[in-house]
Amino acid sequence: MIHLEHLNLVVRNIPKALTFYQAIFPHWQVRGGGKSTWYGVERNWVHFGDDYQYLTFNDDGNADNRDLSGHQVGLAHFAYATDDLDGVISRLQAAGYEIAKPGMDDPYRRNVYFIDPDGYEVEFVEYLTDIPALRNRYDQ
Repeated sequence: MIHLEHLNLVVRNIPKALTFYQAIFPHWQVRGGGKSTWYGVERNWVHFGDDYQYLTFNDDGNADNRDLSGHQVGLAHFAYATDDLDGVISRLQAAGYEIAKPGMDDPYRRNVYFIDPDGYEVEFVEYLTDIPALRNRYDQ
């Protein structure tokens, strides 16, 4: 078995990043943190998650994230599956974040995109079926 354990994100401001991600994952907590040096630059870091998955935030970001409408190499977005898309949307909107892009119209899944404070695009998807052939289909 293999699964994604964590993402390591460079951000400008850890508390702002935590505000966004705590709205998504109210059951997660800061698991630890500290200071380190990355190629000669000091930075603070925290691990935010549960016992099995987490996000690392490093506060040494000093430039804008890639242009999401462009074609630069880099992270386009990352996604989380949820069984309560409306709850995720409500919590993010209550924290001051608006939907960046609505998802596609699909009978077997709902999805939506938000942009975090550092310009990372995060997708949330709620599957409306347990049948893999329907969940994973795409129209060509």
